[in-house]
Amino acid sequence: MNQARHIAIIMDGNGRWAELKGEKRVKGHEAGAKVVKEITEYCTQNEDIQRLTLYAFSTENWKRPRLEVEFLMKLLQNYLEKELPLYLEHNIRFEPIGDIRAFSKTLQKTIKDVQEKTAHCDGLVQSLALNYGAQDEILRAVNKIKNCDSDVTEAMLSNALDCKHDVDLIIRTGGDHRLSNFLLWQAAYAELFFIDTLWPNFTTNDLKLIIKDFKKIERRFGGLK
Repeated sequence: MNQARHIAIIMDGNGRWAELKGEKRVKGHEAGAKVVKEITEYCTQNEDIQRLTLYAFSTENWKRPRLEVEFLMKLLQNYLEKELPLYLEHNIRFEPIGDIRAFSKTLQKTIKDVQEKTAHCDGLVQSLALNYGAQDEILRAVNKIKNCDSDVTEAMLSNALDCKHDVDLIIRTGGDHRLSNFLLWQAAYAELFFIDTLWPNFTTNDLKLIIKDFKKIERRFGGLK
């Protein structure tokens, strides 16, 4: 039976959720942050799940309206400060992926502080993809190893990536059927689940049912069984 050791989620639909309620898009992001907490806590209770990677802010999200981007930065800052006790209580190690150099010095410091303060935790690993794009990740990895004396191997490139772990299961909420530049290398043999539910409406029961369906899939990884 399959085990969903590494689950990655594209958390789509926050803005649309708010607009459907006649509210500003930022209200959807606030609601989505609460779901992040609920899903993370649920994953700590499932011994099979070792890693949870969440697409929080992409390299393309800078194209959004300035006020929305500024709100997202403040939301991330507040989330990390508020949730640090939760990480420690549940033995969660925080490992961000992406190029955080584009963020303010204050936000960069908060991200690094939470990472350092949870480095000793050996339970669930939660990764937030921050200023992340898979193409950018691969380019940065190539530049790290381009001057090596030997031919580049798959293992060398994998080790140079921000996320060094293959993904078992990718979930995208919000109804769209695409990966949107998320974990393209690591998702080579991931099982993909696309659902219409908007992220603020996503529940632990939704995740439970998806994992149940995932376990039934015959994964052959290019071979025959």
